Amino acid sequence: MANTTTQYEIPTWNQIHKMLLNQAKKIQKNNYQPDIIIGIAQGGTIPTRILTDLLQQKNPQTTTNTPIITSIEIKFYKNIAQTNNKPTLKQPLTIPINDKKILIVDDISDTGQTLKLAKQHLTEKGAIETKTATLYTKTTTQTPPDYAEKTTNKWIVFPWEINETIQNILQKHKKDNQTTNNEFTQLVKAGIPKQLLKQTLKTIQEQQH
Repeated sequence: MANTTTQYEIPTWNQIHKMLLNQAKKIQKNNYQPDIIIGIAQGGTIPTRILTDLLQQKNPQTTTNTPIITSIEIKFYKNIAQTNNKPTLKQPLTIPINDKKILIVDDISDTGQTLKLAKQHLTEKGAIETKTATLYTKTTTQTPPDYAEKTTNKWIVFPWEINETIQNILQKHKKDNQTTNNEFTQLVKAGIPKQLLKQTLKTIQEQQH
């Protein structure tokens, strides 16, 4: 039987911060000054907050207004490497953006369909220019970001979604203990501390009883 376990990549907080530092420099060098920075929830929420903080530090004495930060929510993935037929806009934009320059931030451009829907939605809302930024991008993405720090074909597990990933594995392979254990072994090899995995599993089991 072929090995069906997922190949994972698990960046640390330090690695993520370094990627966002580098990304902020790229955006500044490109002289792109967005009026509004919009994170795609949920994956883009934390990168959006950090990137906004880094971008506004370029010229502490500047009189330029600090970009507004907000979010929209788009749902596409229903489990690890499993998508719905198409992404769905769950939470549309709630502020006016007519004639504004927008920076859209997400954690990864996988198929690219989420970024495509986000750009379409914001253009329809009146944005005069939209650029996109992600930490990771896949080689097969249909919508390459304007700014991205690393290309990979592995499944990325970010520090803020470890519990969610473990629960998804349990749900996806609930009738196959061997595959579940193989997935957990791959997580540990990719960088999740074994003790953290055990503690998270224990918490999940306690919540289910």
